[in-house]
Amino acid sequence: MAVFDILQYGAIGDGKTNDSQAIQRAINDCATAGGGRVLLPAGRTYCSGLLVLKSNMDFYVENGARLIASGNKEDYPPSKYRNSTTGTMSNGLESPHALICAVGENDITISGGGTIDGNAEAFMDVVTPYHISGIIFPRPTLIFLGNCKRVTITQITLQNSSSWVLHPGGCEDILISGIRILCNLKMANSDGIDLDHCHNVRISNCYIECADDCIVLKNTKILEEFGPCENIVITGCTMVSTSGAFKIGTETVSDFRNILVDSCIIYNSNRGLGIQLRDQGNVENVRFTNIIIETRRFYERWWGKAEPIYVTALDRNEDQKAGSIKNVYFSNITCKGENGVYICGQADNPIEEIVLDNVRVEIDKWTKWEGGIYDKRPCIDEGLEHRDNAGVYCAHAKDVTLRNVKVVWGQDLPDYYGAALEAENVTELNLENFKGKAAIAGKQDILIQ
Repeated sequence: MAVFDILQYGAIGDGKTNDSQAIQRAINDCATAGGGRVLLPAGRTYCSGLLVLKSNMDFYVENGARLIASGNKEDYPPSKYRNSTTGTMSNGLESPHALICAVGENDITISGGGTIDGNAEAFMDVVTPYHISGIIFPRPTLIFLGNCKRVTITQITLQNSSSWVLHPGGCEDILISGIRILCNLKMANSDGIDLDHCHNVRISNCYIECADDCIVLKNTKILEEFGPCENIVITGCTMVSTSGAFKIGTETVSDFRNILVDSCIIYNSNRGLGIQLRDQGNVENVRFTNIIIETRRFYERWWGKAEPIYVTALDRNEDQKAGSIKNVYFSNITCKGENGVYICGQADNPIEEIVLDNVRVEIDKWTKWEGGIYDKRPCIDEGLEHRDNAGVYCAHAKDVTLRNVKVVWGQDLPDYYGAALEAENVTELNLENFKGKAAIAGKQDILIQ
C-alpha cells in the first residue's frame, strides 16, 4: 500500500498551526495515485479545518496522534453534495459544516488507533451545571459522509465534538467497529452516530458516551432522495447518554425496516431504547435482544424521563401526520430505572404487533429530579404528561403481547408511582405470565381502560 505521510507535505503537528493545506495535499496525491494510506504519524497534534476525503483511501490517524478541529468557524465551508445521477442534490442544498467530509466517494476507511478531536470548547456559549449550548449554528460535525459506499471506521477515538460526531447520510455498506466516542455529557447536539437514510450497516463493539443520542437512525427531509434506513445490525455496544442511548427518529420522513440491536449495555442514561415516529415514514421489523438498561431522571432540557423502553407514534404537528409502527420485538431485556416502559400511539394511529418477551422492569427512585411525568416531545401539544408512572404503560395500540414480563418496585417510593400495568385503548392485549403489583398499597395492580 502506498503511504502518504502528511509530514512530507509540510504538516507541523504542534497543535496550533493550521495543517489543513498540507493534509489535503496528501489526500489529493493519494487519490491521484489511485488510493493508499494518508498517514498522520504518532507523537503530534495536528490542527485542521475542513478535510475532504477521496475514494480508495485509508485515513490513518496513528496511535498516539491527534487531529484537532480548528476553533475558527471560517475553516469549515460547506461542500456541495452530489449523487451519482444528477451530480448535485435534487434540492440544491449543501452538506453540513464538518471537520472531515466525503461526498460521493467509495471505499473509504478511517482507522489507526489515534484520536480525532472536535475542540468543542471553541464553540461553547452558555455553560450551566447541566447543559451547554453552542455559540454558533450550525456547529461543525466531526465527520460527514454523504452518498458513499463501502465505508469502514475502526479502531479510532472520536471525541469532544460540538455537534454530531459521525453522520453518514445516504450511505451504503458501512462497517463501524471497535471505536470510542467520548463527548461532554452536557454538550447539546453532540450525538454519537447518526445514520441518515443508510443501508446495510454493521455497528459492533463500540463504547459511546455523549449528550443527546448515542446511536440514532434518522430519515431527514434534505436527504429524502436516498430512501429508507434498512438492514442495520448493532451489537456488542456500551452506551451512556444524557438523552437517549438508541433511538429511531424523530426525523422520520422515510421508512425504517429490518433493524437488529443485540447484546448491548446501556447505563446512566436519560432514556434507553426509543422509537419516536413523528413524520410520514413507517417503522417495521425491529428486534431488540439481550440488553441491559439503566436509566435515571435528569435535567428538563434533555428529552426523556428515564423510560428504559419508549415506543411512540405521534403527529409532529397538525400538518404532519405520523406513519405506522408494527412488528417490534423486545426479548431478554433487563431494565432498572426511575420510570417504566412507555408505549403510546394515537386513537387514529395505533401501534401494532408489539411483543415484550422475558423483560424485567425494576423501578426505584434515587435522583433529585421530579417524577410522575411522561415525555412525548416533540408533538402537537406541550408534550409533558403528568400522571402516575406505571411499570408498563401502553395506550392506543393493537396486538400487544407481554410474555414473562415482571415488574419490581423499590422501597419508600413517591406516590406518583402506580400500577404494574396500565393499558388504555389497547385491543388484543395478550398477557402470558405477567407478574407485578402496584407500587403503592391501595392502588390497582393492573389498570385496563
